[in-house]
Amino acid sequence: MSNNRGYTLSELAAKVGGRVSGDPARVIHSLATLQTAGSGQLSFFANGRYLKQLRESHAEAVLVSDAHETDVQGVAVVVADPYLAFAELTRLFDWRLAVRPGIHPSAQVAEGVQVSDDAEIGPGVVLGERVVVEAGVSIGANSVIGRDSVIGADTRIEANVTLYPGVRVGRRVLIHSGAVLGADGFGFAHDKERWIKICQLGGVVIGDDVEIGANTTIDRGALEDTWIERGVKLDNQIQIAHNVRIGEHTAIAGCTAIAGSTRIGRHCTVAGMSGITGHLEIADGTHITAMSLVSRSITRPGAYSSGTGLEPHQQWKRNVVRFRQLDELARRVRKLEQALEHISIEGQDNDGC
Repeated sequence: MSNNRGYTLSELAAKVGGRVSGDPARVIHSLATLQTAGSGQLSFFANGRYLKQLRESHAEAVLVSDAHETDVQGVAVVVADPYLAFAELTRLFDWRLAVRPGIHPSAQVAEGVQVSDDAEIGPGVVLGERVVVEAGVSIGANSVIGRDSVIGADTRIEANVTLYPGVRVGRRVLIHSGAVLGADGFGFAHDKERWIKICQLGGVVIGDDVEIGANTTIDRGALEDTWIERGVKLDNQIQIAHNVRIGEHTAIAGCTAIAGSTRIGRHCTVAGMSGITGHLEIADGTHITAMSLVSRSITRPGAYSSGTGLEPHQQWKRNVVRFRQLDELARRVRKLEQALEHISIEGQDNDGC
C-alpha cells in the first residue's frame, strides 16, 4: 500500500538487503525513471545502455550495483540486483488499498457461504452456495463467485471477475478485471450435419502466487481439471483451453492462445500473440518468441521461433512466392545431388580401370 509519509533510504535499503552510499535519512515518496526522477524519488539502473541517463539523473537516489556506485549524482543504494530490488520496492508504493474487512450491504451471499472475518467483499459481489473465502481476501465490485468455489488466503480479485462453479484459487493470487475462470471448454462431437455438446465436467485449479491478467479466460476441464500451477504469470487476453496444464513459474504474454490438453512445463516463457495447438508437451525451460505457432511437441529446452520477420511489403510478396516453391526446389536439388553422386561413382570406376 502507498505510504504518504514516505520511507527513508535506510528503511528501503534494509528491505532489499542493500547499503546506502550517502545520507540514509533522506525520504523517498515515489519511484520514477532515471530521466524523470527528481527530489524525493528513487530510480534504478540495470542496463548499461542508460549509463548517460544515470550520470545526468536528478533522482534523490538510485538503486545500482557496486560497479556503478560512483556514477550516481545523488545518493546510491547499492544492491546485488537493482532491477530485482526495484521490483520488490514497488510493492510499498502500490496504488491498491489495504483490505478493508467486511461485506458490502449490496453483496448477495447465498446459503452455506463461509467468509473470513478479515476478508473484504465489495459492492454488488455475488457469492454462490457453499463458497469459501479465506482470510485477507479482497473481492472487487460486481465480481461473481460460483457455487462450491474456494478463494485462498490473501488473494485479490478485482472488479467484474467471473468464477464459474467449482473453481479453486490458491493463496496470494491476483486476478484482474474481466477474467473468466471455469467457462466450458470447446468440446463437441460431430453427428452428420450437427454438433453435439460435450458437457465439461472438470474444474479449474489455480495454484499459489499466480497472477491472471485482464480479460484472460481459463476453461474448465472436460473430465479432469485445468491446472495453473504455482507462480505462473498470465498477461491480458490469453485463452487457455480445457485440460491445459501450465507448470510452475511459467510466464505467458498477451493474446496467446493454448489449445486443449496441452502440457507446458515449468520455467517457460511464451511471448505475445503465440499459438499452441492441442495435445502437445512443452519441455521445462522452453522459450517461445513472439507470434510463433507451436504445432508439435517440444522435448528439449531452448528458444524456439516460427513465422517471418517484418519486411517491406513488395519484398514480402516476392518471398511468399518463394515459400510456395520450396517443395519443388527441394525435389530439384535432390535430383541434382543424385546426378552428381552418379557422376562421382562413374568417375571412381573409371579411375579404377
